[in-house]
Amino acid sequence: MARTEEAVLEFLHSNEEIPDSHQFATSLGLLHGELENVIKSLHGFQLVVAQAYVSSGSPEAQLFFGVPPEGISTDELKRKLGDGIFKIGSAQARKNGWIDIGKQGVTRKTEHIEDRVKDLLNKIKNGEAVSDGDVADVKKRKLIDRQIWKGYSLTKGPKYTIKRKRVVTDLTREILLRGDWKDLEFKEYNLNAGARPLEYGCDHPLLKVREQFQNIFLQMGFAEMPTNKFVESSFWNFDALFQPQQHPARDSHDTFFLRAPSTTRQLPEDYVEKVKCVHESGGFGSKGCAILHLYIWVRLEEAEANKNVLRTHTTAVSSRMLYLLAQDSFTPKKYFSIDRVFRNEAVDRTHLASLICDRGLTLGDLKGVLRSFFARLGISKLRFKPAYNPYTEPSMEIFSYHEGLKKWVEIGNSGMFRPEMLLPMGLPEDVSVIAWIFLGFLLLNRPTMILYGIDNIRDLFGHKVDLNLIKENPICRLGMDYPKISP
Repeated sequence: MARTEEAVLEFLHSNEEIPDSHQFATSLGLLHGELENVIKSLHGFQLVVAQAYVSSGSPEAQLFFGVPPEGISTDELKRKLGDGIFKIGSAQARKNGWIDIGKQGVTRKTEHIEDRVKDLLNKIKNGEAVSDGDVADVKKRKLIDRQIWKGYSLTKGPKYTIKRKRVVTDLTREILLRGDWKDLEFKEYNLNAGARPLEYGCDHPLLKVREQFQNIFLQMGFAEMPTNKFVESSFWNFDALFQPQQHPARDSHDTFFLRAPSTTRQLPEDYVEKVKCVHESGGFGSKGCAILHLYIWVRLEEAEANKNVLRTHTTAVSSRMLYLLAQDSFTPKKYFSIDRVFRNEAVDRTHLASLICDRGLTLGDLKGVLRSFFARLGISKLRFKPAYNPYTEPSMEIFSYHEGLKKWVEIGNSGMFRPEMLLPMGLPEDVSVIAWIFLGFLLLNRPTMILYGIDNIRDLFGHKVDLNLIKENPICRLGMDYPKISP
């Protein structure tokens, strides 16, 4: 590259201009691309002034004129034209009957050809009108592929010198110590140059919605429950929630049981006895699990209640918190939790559990709190449908209208904890607990799809998610309503 640069500067020292960079490259035995890099560098430092010219022609015409009358070897023609032009031009030139390619090389079969592309470009160069139809017809018949070639004419620039002076880009400590910085030429800073794009991490829309959920709960006066224990005993995970021991959810196909430690040793014995009695014989208005599930109830086995499991829902944390709340003088509380749960499914789920514990709460309070909560998310269209849960009565499924899908979709479940679950804990009889849950897909995915206008879950979750969705989604949801609705 240095020798090429010297050749250009020395030629201009004794000549006013290099009229054609292609011819100059041929005279030096160089590819034009190599010379073009030197020209751009010299032009950038104002050592030369480069003006581009454009000529174009079909690959077959370029190939034809590249073949001398006496013929040329295939390898030499490839080197002369480049692989791209040779590959495209040779096929079309042979089809037109212009050349012949054999073992001896490439030879012409005619002395004159007509290159319509060249004629069109000459018309353009001369300012003559060219119809779109002429170009379209040629391209439609696939006779040509337009190629654009750049060449340069060079003259001396305002900072021309026969030998380029080395330009320093950085002022270093060594240069200052030597003291030669006064004699050096420093490269000018280009303040208009774009900076390298910053690499930064982005929150997924699911995480943003989760953070919104947490902030909304805190704004509504809720306290977050501790969910740092992934391992729960079957007692807190199932029995305390009035879930029978033969319920399908307690089967090994749905629940992960621990091998070591397989059982717990820390259960409140007096409370276990009360739960046991409610399961077997009923109480507090309930007839027990045997009547509810239409089979003879087997006596509660302590080994079953002591089994350790990976928690299947964070409602187990709710039962613990309510029990602790009942051990002291009662104080109304609002709790919520959002954390990982474990089920025998393809994807581990996230579970949101929230509750309000106070005197005199009704189903109307539950619906009011739900409407207030979802309104803060920007979701105003809600419907409720009666449902069944083992530990709530009455129970309701929660539906929201999805504007993108144009239909109602389920987003959660809710209800009031049953007296036979609360009273054995020691809570006062006039205390009620309203609660709602969102599990897995219902928790974050569907609300996120509704808020961000996403119709297909594959656009939100999985290995096919577009990373631009992660980078370009809004930092926060602006314009959400915060209605003053008292629960």
